[in-house]
Amino acid sequence: MNKIAIIGLGYVGLPLAVEFGKYFETIGFDIHQTRIDELKTGYDRTFEADKEAILSANHLTFTNHIADLKTANIFIVTVPTPIDKNNKPDLTPLIKASTTVGSVLKKGDIVIYESTVYPGCTEEDCVPILEKNSGLIFNQDFFCGYSPERIVPGDKERTLTKIKKITSGSTPEIAEQVDQLYKTIIIAGTYKAPSIKVAEAAKVIENCQRDLNISFVNELALIFDRMNIDTTEVLEAAGTKFNFLPFKPGLVGGHCVSVDPYYLTSKAESLGYYPEVIHSGRRINDNMGEFIANKVVKLMIQKNHTIKGAKVLVMGITFKENCPDLRNSKVIDVINELKEFGIAVDIYDPQANEEEVMHEYQLPLMNTLPNNHYNAVIHAVAHQNFQTIDFKNLLLENGVIYDVKAILPKEMVDGRL
Repeated sequence: MNKIAIIGLGYVGLPLAVEFGKYFETIGFDIHQTRIDELKTGYDRTFEADKEAILSANHLTFTNHIADLKTANIFIVTVPTPIDKNNKPDLTPLIKASTTVGSVLKKGDIVIYESTVYPGCTEEDCVPILEKNSGLIFNQDFFCGYSPERIVPGDKERTLTKIKKITSGSTPEIAEQVDQLYKTIIIAGTYKAPSIKVAEAAKVIENCQRDLNISFVNELALIFDRMNIDTTEVLEAAGTKFNFLPFKPGLVGGHCVSVDPYYLTSKAESLGYYPEVIHSGRRINDNMGEFIANKVVKLMIQKNHTIKGAKVLVMGITFKENCPDLRNSKVIDVINELKEFGIAVDIYDPQANEEEVMHEYQLPLMNTLPNNHYNAVIHAVAHQNFQTIDFKNLLLENGVIYDVKAILPKEMVDGRL
């Protein structure tokens, strides 16, 4: 019988643990004691799993003790794969997780990685760590698989089981075993890739493609701004053709789209190839926060506001709507650029955790919204609960409203991407 250990209980690991915990004896492992204590009560601070779902997974237990992993025979690693300050892959969480798994690995065990990596990472970087810490031989004593995560944080419709899953294994037999394992929980079905490297590459290019598509419409927004043309209206008109892709401009943050392209470019550069298209798209998307802040300042000047000492309210700091995830949010770029002008910035986001915002960015959140207080309001994240707020009531006379997501009525705003 399979006994599964999920290593890392974040946005990816917890939903996976809950689903497997319905069918197999499953151990949810995380290094953070607070996270384990919360999950034991059914509370998930990421809001990816509700209390009933967690507590009804009858075969699921939670722990932060490595010794509890010794009884597992399948290990699924779902830790983050961030980048460092130089936009280079930071494999530290992956290395630590592999070290942990290696310390309890036994003959016949399978280690499956879900973390997004560059092609070759599983076999070239993780396997040697597993071998070193276990004393076992890869594809003789233990085996590996790779099944990239495809979870969309905050999406309550396209949940884990409803998104087709890519699977792979280090031998044909293991590939089939990994595929059958995931088929027990994935309603949408699985796709068995011919190798681990193919599965790794497939995942990383998914996010590269999305990043490039968004960078294209972001560049259009920069061009049309100089032409005094509304980008949203252009996209709506172009979208009447059946094969036009419906991407919108915006801030590209989060743990995937704004990060994963750097994993592929870094690997490519190590092989002597400089990927110009991917880097170009990244540069455009990384500079959008500065553009938005400067555009708001220009609109304020046009309305005769004094910039130094002005008060601006930023609505939303998470990286996407209706989600508490702060990872790599690009709203912070807007905030920092506004502060460079001497502007006092307030932030309001009921979706975000106050303690996490303070820890991550050293910024306080507003709990209430004062009326007639701000020179400008920036609608940065399209949280659903912002729809009932009267933005004009928040402004001083002749104040500016800028809509990053182009969600608000056009006649209500002074500018939008």
